[in-house]
Amino acid sequence: MDKCWCLMRKWGYNGGMKWDERYAGAEYHFGTQPNQFLVECAALLKPGKVLSLGEGEGRNAVYLAKRGYEVTAVDFSAVGNAKAQKLAQLNAVTLTTITADLNDYVIEPGAWDLIMCFFCHMPQDEREPLHRRVAAGLKRGGAYVYEVFSPQQLDFNSGGPTTLENLVSLAQARRELAGLELRIGREVVRRREENDPESEAMAVLQVLGLKR
Repeated sequence: MDKCWCLMRKWGYNGGMKWDERYAGAEYHFGTQPNQFLVECAALLKPGKVLSLGEGEGRNAVYLAKRGYEVTAVDFSAVGNAKAQKLAQLNAVTLTTITADLNDYVIEPGAWDLIMCFFCHMPQDEREPLHRRVAAGLKRGGAYVYEVFSPQQLDFNSGGPTTLENLVSLAQARRELAGLELRIGREVVRRREENDPESEAMAVLQVLGLKR
């Protein structure tokens, strides 16, 4: 299962506390297996320095660390970061974790071979500046892997944002990521539990963008 993350700072919402509460249990709320779109993209990429935005409990970061990537994971939730470190220890890999609001986090320009972001939903006026920083943060030849709910998700009852401004179409992604070449850019309907054909359907946008 993938998380639906909404950064709600401008409405006075403390997202970090919400996710701290959700991650408080011993179980991994979204499991420990990686996102399947990440697995697909990783097969096309070479190991390097990775920045994971809105990482959560560490499943995607640990997956890449096991493949030889040097991973820095940023998340609102200190509890999520602690569980990511625990998962890394269980898998005998190391991560750097940072607790921060993505609106404030400074992405070092030209520093990253890969930046990834999964189900990290925010309004357009916050998302567009973040995507500019993402594009600037990639090295030449670097990649951005991105999956979020698409506007078609409003037709489903399987979670995600309930307002259009927090959903992203392929056309919007092309505009916001104009500095990247989209090797993969698609809106698809997939199962929420990616290995369970009986789980709920959900509509997503998937992007693999390369900086030329």
